[in-house]
Amino acid sequence: MFTTNDLPSLRQDLFRLPEAEQLFAPARASHAPRILLLYGSLRERSYSKLLTLEAARLLQAMGAETRIFDPHGLPLPDEVPDSHHKVQELRELALWAEGMVWTSPERHGAMTGIMKAQIDWIPLSAGAVRPTQGKTLAVMEVSGGSQSFNAVNQMRILGRWMRMITIPNQSSVAKAFLEFDEAGRMKPSSYYDRVVDVMEELMKFTLLTRDVAPYLVDRYSERKESAEELARRVNQRAI
Repeated sequence: MFTTNDLPSLRQDLFRLPEAEQLFAPARASHAPRILLLYGSLRERSYSKLLTLEAARLLQAMGAETRIFDPHGLPLPDEVPDSHHKVQELRELALWAEGMVWTSPERHGAMTGIMKAQIDWIPLSAGAVRPTQGKTLAVMEVSGGSQSFNAVNQMRILGRWMRMITIPNQSSVAKAFLEFDEAGRMKPSSYYDRVVDVMEELMKFTLLTRDVAPYLVDRYSERKESAEELARRVNQRAI
């Protein structure tokens, strides 16, 4: 069996054995899980928005507190300073959230630019704060034709890049124009059942991980980087 002595490239002082006890927080949060929902269309009758609203209703029925970001007026990334009021609104919601739902139409075989712009405005890190790291994520898409998974697959990649815990289940609603009534409510169907499944799973994963998220995303490489930065600062002061 290998020991740390057999790993010459390893900083032994920064190496940590995973501990099962750390995965069970001594005090569990009692507030409602906070879920932020984003959608990727500006159309007046946006099916991604209607699906988002349906998801929010389900989450609230399951005990969550939800907020939905309206992408109207959000500039393109880098078009304006990040002090823009819509950018600040989105970033504050990302900090507030313990989990997220991303819902995009599929356009030209991909998520929409509107969906991507929202994700691009959320920084991977802001100083010592990582707005999305360790938070849960559910992905869904709507399409005008046959069922596809291009958009949800892309959003999964982005979720991983943003260091989020993307749940296994997902929803893809084909021919979305047939799945909602005139009032904008989703009709009973296997697609609706899957949305219920996804929100249920998101809630379970959020409840399971939110109290121990800092431990789950604690990384050897980042501990090493922090130690090296501290050493450089100390050495500079000694010069």
